[in-house]
Amino acid sequence: QALNELKGKTEEIPCVVGDEQIWTKDIRYQLSPFQHAHKVAKFCYADKELLNKAIQASVAARREWDLTPVQDRAQIFFKAADMISGPRRAEILAKTMIGQGKTVVQAEIDAAPELIDFFRFNAKHAVDLEKQQPLPGEGSTNTMLYRGLEGFVAAISPFNFTAIGGNLAGTPALMGNVVLWKPSDTAMSASYVVYKVLREAGLPPNIIQFVPADGPVFGDAITASEHLAGINFTGSVPTFKRLWKQVAHNLDRYRNFPRVAGECGGKNFHFVHKSADVQSVVMGTIRSAFEYGGQKCSACSRMYVPDSLWPQIKQGLLAVHQQIKLGNPVEDFSTFFSAVIDDKSFARIKKWLDHAKTSKNLTVLAGGNCDNKQGYFVEPTIIETKDPQDIIMKEEIFGPVLTVYVYPENDYKEVLQLIDNTSPYSLTGAVFAQDKNVIDEAARALRNAAGNYYVNDKSTGSIVGQQPFGGARASGTNDKPGGQHYVLRWTSPQVVKETNVPLTDWKYPYM
Repeated sequence: QALNELKGKTEEIPCVVGDEQIWTKDIRYQLSPFQHAHKVAKFCYADKELLNKAIQASVAARREWDLTPVQDRAQIFFKAADMISGPRRAEILAKTMIGQGKTVVQAEIDAAPELIDFFRFNAKHAVDLEKQQPLPGEGSTNTMLYRGLEGFVAAISPFNFTAIGGNLAGTPALMGNVVLWKPSDTAMSASYVVYKVLREAGLPPNIIQFVPADGPVFGDAITASEHLAGINFTGSVPTFKRLWKQVAHNLDRYRNFPRVAGECGGKNFHFVHKSADVQSVVMGTIRSAFEYGGQKCSACSRMYVPDSLWPQIKQGLLAVHQQIKLGNPVEDFSTFFSAVIDDKSFARIKKWLDHAKTSKNLTVLAGGNCDNKQGYFVEPTIIETKDPQDIIMKEEIFGPVLTVYVYPENDYKEVLQLIDNTSPYSLTGAVFAQDKNVIDEAARALRNAAGNYYVNDKSTGSIVGQQPFGGARASGTNDKPGGQHYVLRWTSPQVVKETNVPLTDWKYPYM
């Protein structure tokens, strides 16, 4: 029913500062990836003046919000989670499916349980944090106050998970901060539902400002403000580096050193040892590489297979590949994945496919075609490379493209070193092996190659509270959202010592 209500409809989404809905002249549209003739949402970009207005309004509201007891702030997020799990679930799932091109199961695991878990777990962690107190002294008490940051936090969220937007904006707000939230242009509809649910759950005005904006304009505005206290980011490496450099350039104007947290994607690996279970390898790799069209930060895009197992694994991958249905996830629930997010993504992936077809090192084993007439469709593509250092093994593609390097089975130790040193990223990776000694050896060799490391499981599918997520190197600052320590990132603790015994002398006993 929710899907039917959205068919052919265009939602109007303003900027929201405080309780004021504002339209600028810079009008934009969110298109449905699998049917780009459908304008899902009409929205507008906040300009520099509006962003500065949002900053001032947020900063003015900060003190009262920071002084609100954490239990009261947490109740808002518990209520929002209840709303998403019940009355608003169908709406947020439908808008994630139509706006971001997710299948029903991918929308369900993202926009419902993951977002609900972020709100509930973080609220619980925030309340529990208050119980972590320093030791008392003789004749004195010591108290840790978990204050919000002094200033505002800028949240910049991606298209690929509705839940990430809710977490990037929501967690700093939960911890007593005020937030300017720049949602992704291509996740506008679902992001606006998340914002409205938080407001309906009791979040006061000016705590989270909903301000879609051009990336550079937003970056320039927030980094120019003396009140910038933090940036909570998920997106590309170049954008994150640009923000970091702007913060460094403007460091002398800030009242505090801004907290800069970012997650920037990965070039995630599946390493297969000769002792691996072949069926687990095949099924796990298909899911990891092709679910949601490879548009997960954790998706497997490079695979290392021993020559002794390659015939079986290749046969298994190609057999499943023939069964994968690519199409409209709203009309056909048996669709395994749908179109990639937009025209820019389509053009970028097409360049990689062209590279694969023309390179002497690469052989396209399956897929390799794309079509953007109705939607931005890219076939699931499996490529074999002779050169493990080909650029396709190093750079993130963010599409349904898997490249396999077949190695001599006894060279696995060298391959482990190869995996660690090939790509600048370090987000996720998986090792498939039944030999316990090899599992231990791989864990040591790949200790810094992934922030989320899987043994005999696919490289995707982290669950809030079970596998806090994030990686280092070019993959980001590894702050592990979904874990209990993440809330601490958005606090500026104050320790208060209160002495109950009067001081009666200035001299020490030895004097």
